[in-house]
Amino acid sequence: MDPHLPWFILINPLVAAALIHIVLRRSPSSAAFISVCSACFGLIAAIGVWFSHTPAESIEVPWLSLGDDLRIPIGFTIDSLSKIMLLVVTGIGALVHIYSTVYMASDASKARYFGNLSLFMFSMLGIVLANNFAMMFIFWELVGLSSYLLIGHWFSKETAAAAANKAFITNRIGDFGFMLGILMLWAATGTVVFPELSAKLADIQLSPAYLTAAALLIFCGTLGKSAQLPLHVWLPDAMEGPTPVSALIHAATMVAAGVYMLARSYFLFSAAPAAQDVIAWIGILTAVMAALIATQQDDIKRILAYSTLSQLGYMVSAVGLAAPDAAMFHLFTHAFFKALLFLGAGSIIHALHHEQNIWKMGGLSGKMRMTFACFVVGYLALIGCPGLSGFFSKDLILLAAWNSNKLIFLLALLTAFLTAYYMTRLVVVVFLGKGRSHSTDHAHDGPAAMTLPLAILAVLSIIAGWGTEPFFSHSFQGLQHPAHSSFVLALAVSVFALGSFGAWKIYAGKTEEPIRFLPFFLDKFYFDEIYAVLIACTHDLLSRIAAWADKWILDSVVVRGLSGATWGSGFLLRFLQVGNLQAYSFLFGIGIVILVYLLVLGK
Repeated sequence: MDPHLPWFILINPLVAAALIHIVLRRSPSSAAFISVCSACFGLIAAIGVWFSHTPAESIEVPWLSLGDDLRIPIGFTIDSLSKIMLLVVTGIGALVHIYSTVYMASDASKARYFGNLSLFMFSMLGIVLANNFAMMFIFWELVGLSSYLLIGHWFSKETAAAAANKAFITNRIGDFGFMLGILMLWAATGTVVFPELSAKLADIQLSPAYLTAAALLIFCGTLGKSAQLPLHVWLPDAMEGPTPVSALIHAATMVAAGVYMLARSYFLFSAAPAAQDVIAWIGILTAVMAALIATQQDDIKRILAYSTLSQLGYMVSAVGLAAPDAAMFHLFTHAFFKALLFLGAGSIIHALHHEQNIWKMGGLSGKMRMTFACFVVGYLALIGCPGLSGFFSKDLILLAAWNSNKLIFLLALLTAFLTAYYMTRLVVVVFLGKGRSHSTDHAHDGPAAMTLPLAILAVLSIIAGWGTEPFFSHSFQGLQHPAHSSFVLALAVSVFALGSFGAWKIYAGKTEEPIRFLPFFLDKFYFDEIYAVLIACTHDLLSRIAAWADKWILDSVVVRGLSGATWGSGFLLRFLQVGNLQAYSFLFGIGIVILVYLLVLGK
């Protein structure tokens, strides 16, 4: 493999972002062209890396070194894991860039949008290529920054600005734990480079509690980026950003960074079984909770957002169940069909003049035939229809759960049922029946720049699961892959059929939501309200403490005390300033006498 290719893949989008933000801010068409070309060139280079039949290698240059205590290189890991992720990021990224040329065509800040999109590509590719935790953390934070800029692209819209702030702050909480975990690993081993950490892991295994704590702190990074309980609240609100952003960042790449990080550092988690148990349970509880919430949402993008949460929970749980290959396989297939669903939703929203309420849609199957056909492929892949990519990857996670923890398996099966239910509800309400608003009368498919990415993603959503599983199994040598079970397979197909049929019977022909007795799901388990109360209480308590300290310590003791002491000393000294030369001479003489007395007494 040409060693310059990874450098080109990384630097290429950074150059594009710099050109756009510095030179082309007032040339939106040129900015879009540069950004799209950058994304396409990155995809071509990633394909070149994929077809380079070379063993896993590490390319690095020295960056920061403090003797033998700390060595942080700028390094790239090129193996089957990073090759797969490079294809996902650059492939989805290129399609989203092309799609955005139409979706954002009339946006007043199109140049800024494409500049931030290129900045995100640079940040995400840095995470994929990093061969050490320090470099990964730097790009991890850059991803947080670029996602903040993209979510808040329409910053004049109050809800978008609030969503961007919420995403940024929530991710910082998880990232603080991630940073502490990295510091703990460095303190114990003296390195942050992945191969060196793996070789020195025995040093930490002598203290299982320390290793478990470090692993769980590293996992905090995933809690934030991959939106797992209890830091999941930012992802649904992030749908306030442009829909192509949702497809790229919040379906296929950024939110998958947490899962990729777990897979990249799996050597650490495999040595901490207690941490793996925590990871497995947090993942599956996130999956079930998000699926339950999705059953009652009416906003098409929020339904897909909670679906993303649920599928990320599947992936995280798979890592905890000692099946990182299954997690990465599902990440791979999910990237295609979820990006397809988001871009399909974007086409619908674009055609309906930014209407997002599914109950104001309907009858679109005959008006947007291309979008409908592609959307149905993504829907079937997501709910695990036999033969499509999602069926193969979800089946592996179910098998891993069956072999490791029967209760987690039952919850995973429940999640599969709920996924089939709420996604069938969405398809029936949006595409079938009659139009329920005036905007549906003139709906039609978008131009080729919108429909071509949908068609490509639809094809990938079908074929991505065929014959690709070995690539993921080879990334984790020595793992005991769960044996296929016809019983588990039969259960998976059964819940797929039951969930789909049940939703069809309930929602076919309906013009409004027939099930409104589940406010707990509709109101998202009141997480936002609970957090608002906790923040308000904490803020109020801290403000009261600060007010008391300001009044009685700073104001009374420090400010008034010092000013009073200064005034008092000045008041006393003024009695010595009588303006009489004889008095001054007398006082001077008394001072000399006292001084002599003290000197004699001292002897």
